[in-house]
Formats: sequence, C-alpha cells, structure tokens
Amino acid sequence: MSHVYSDIIQFRGNHYDFGYMQGELLKESSILSNREKQWASMRKRHFNINEKEAVHLFTKFIPSMLDELHGLAEALNWPMEDALRDFGGYYVEYEKSGCSILTGSEFLVRNYDSHPGYYEGRYTIFQPTDAGYAVIGPSMQITGRTDGMNEKGLAMGYNFINRVGSGNGFVCNMIGRIILETCANAEDAISLLKEIPHRTSFSYVLLDPNGETYVVEASPRKVVARKSNISTNHFEVLTEENRYRMDDSLRRQKELERQKRDDLDIRDAFRILNDKEDEIFSGKYDASAGTIHTSAYVPRERKALFAIGGDRMPVIFDFKRFLEGENINITRIKGILNYDTPFINMGMINNV
Repeated sequence: MSHVYSDIIQFRGNHYDFGYMQGELLKESSILSNREKQWASMRKRHFNINEKEAVHLFTKFIPSMLDELHGLAEALNWPMEDALRDFGGYYVEYEKSGCSILTGSEFLVRNYDSHPGYYEGRYTIFQPTDAGYAVIGPSMQITGRTDGMNEKGLAMGYNFINRVGSGNGFVCNMIGRIILETCANAEDAISLLKEIPHRTSFSYVLLDPNGETYVVEASPRKVVARKSNISTNHFEVLTEENRYRMDDSLRRQKELERQKRDDLDIRDAFRILNDKEDEIFSGKYDASAGTIHTSAYVPRERKALFAIGGDRMPVIFDFKRFLEGENINITRIKGILNYDTPFINMGMINNV
C-alpha cells in the first residue's frame, strides 16, 4: 500500500518561461534521476532521435513547443538535443498500459492504467500568452499530456493498442498535447491525427464541444475515425494492428456497454470507472496495467475531475475560473494505491 500524490503545476505566460519554470522545478525533484535510472538500459535502443527532423515537425505542428524545450534546456543547463530526446516525445519508447474511456454528450471519463514507477505525479494547468489554447490535465514525459481539456471545450484521452510495427513519429502523450493546444474541435483533431506521424498504435478519444465523441484509430500506417462512446485497448476498424491477446480489453468494453445508459451523468460515470468493485478499475500494477488515475472532463462547464487510486472522491477543478484569472488553490492531490512502488516524483525508486 502506497500513499502517493501529484503536484499541481499552474502557469500563465509564454512557452519559454513555462519550460524554464518546469526545469527549475525538476532540479529540485527526483523525477530526472529516477527516469535516468529507468531509461539507462533502453537509451541506446529506443532513444535515438533525428534532431533536424524533430525540429522540422515541431515547427510544422506546434512551433511554440520548441520554445518550451529551449526553456527546459536553459534551466537544466542541457544541450537542446538532450531536451528534445527526453522531453520532445518524438521517436522514443512508451511503456505499455491498459486504460478505459467512457463518454456521454456532457462528459469524458478515463482510467489511466500503467505502472506507478513510471508515473510522474504532475497535474498541469497552462494558459499560454504567446500561442495555443490553455490546457488542463496530467502530464507525461513532462511536456506531454495523458488526457485533458482545452479552453475551447475539446476533451481528449488515449488508449494503447500495440507497439509492434512502430515507426518514426510522435508518441501518444506529445500528440495529446498537440491536439489540445492547437485544435478547437474534433474535426481539427481528426485532421491533425491524419497528418502527424505516429510512433506506435493508439486510439485517441475526442469529445467535441458540441457533445459528439469520436474514436480515432491511429497507427504508423493508417488513421481512421469513427463515432463511439467507449474505447479500451483494441481497434474496431484497423483490426490488423491489434495485439494477439485482447481478452481483457474486450471484457472491459462489454462491461462498459452493459453499464452505459442514456441518462448516465458525470458522477455515475466516474464511479463506474473508479469504483474497485465495478470491473473496470484495475489492480494489475505488476503488469503495467493498474489504474493510477481517473480523470473526467465536463466541457460545457469547463470543469475537470481527478482522483488517484480507486474508490475516491474526485478533486474538482473549475477551469473556467482559471481562464478568467483566478488561481487554483490546490497544490497537491493525494491518493492511495495497493502497490508498494511510489511515483517517480516521490524520491528514489528501484528499477521497475
């Protein structure tokens, strides 16, 4: 049993200053030393990048990210190449995970399932003053987002499908960040997902501000969009991209279909995913598929809900008030996991 937490990081300003501020925080954190320890054996195989190509793609899709990376590099006294490799989300390996998503016309709820030893424990709220939309949501690899909502009311979450047949491209969390900072609606996001290069196969779930949900099946080879309110860890259209074993993904899909109702509200939907006895919450942390957080977004109200671990009452963020200039008073979100490995922001951990 571990008592764990996520730090709240909120910032208004330009991307360079946001990057510099995060770099200063990282110098005081155990995140970088833990990550270096975890990645040491994989770095030569999975963390090679083409710096010129990465810069070209950032310039094309989200040029302000280069400013954030420059800020991180300056604060940490790193070469830009190192910042691109560790924080750029381009052509790096991503830890496998589970994850389940359920939407209605008013909400998107998702479980983020992975291994606690890879979880950063950072929940970010960023309102850029130079370019892009304001975004609220948990981070991954510092600059990426596992899920979130932007100021326009577009909500996003993703599901891991397969890493076999990977290609040169961005990983899921950076794609999530680019979607949220640059897309006003699902149509914009679908166009982006069809154009951007994908490292591995993921489903991206988009709740449009008008209440419609799209599941975008994206692999390095093909991207297709379909309407659905449920997504787990397999494709429905690009079935050739699926993993050999899909039993648990299919089980969770059927369970969500069984519990879904037309009159389902955000509280009931959150409980379906977060309650330990409801068949969706997972305790499989050893298999990198245990539920770490449950996030929910209510676009029309611009509210975000977040809880770490199961059977928890969520913390509710009023994103609308933040956008109007009111700071979030919460500094840390606490939770409990039935596992003995802490998050990487909580001190030194053993190899996982």
